[in-house]
Amino acid sequence: MGKTLKRSAAFAALARALTAGARGGPSLGARLAALPRMVRATTRGEYDGGLRLALMTAATAYIVSPVDLLPEIPLAVFGLADDAVVVTWLAGAVLAETERFLEWEARRRSVIPGHVVP
Repeated sequence: MGKTLKRSAAFAALARALTAGARGGPSLGARLAALPRMVRATTRGEYDGGLRLALMTAATAYIVSPVDLLPEIPLAVFGLADDAVVVTWLAGAVLAETERFLEWEARRRSVIPGHVVP
């Protein structure tokens, strides 16, 4: 059930992101431009997206890799189905995580850096 919820959340995020530009949310261009900043903030330890970035990287590697769980040639449509599911999950995950990152950036801008004085 947990995997079903995560998958449905990724599909819901994909649907929200594709319609966000019309509703005033971040555009697809803003989300894609946030990717390098998100990677940089994660590698610096400022943003907590490490596991999610690792999963997205693994999904990207799976898509571009010639090694496939269900090969296309002997299995035809079924061989393409696993790739389609991974691509759909990846798109939803990237869009959901960039939205989360952009919200984190906006909150972070409103905080004044410094030290708490007792």
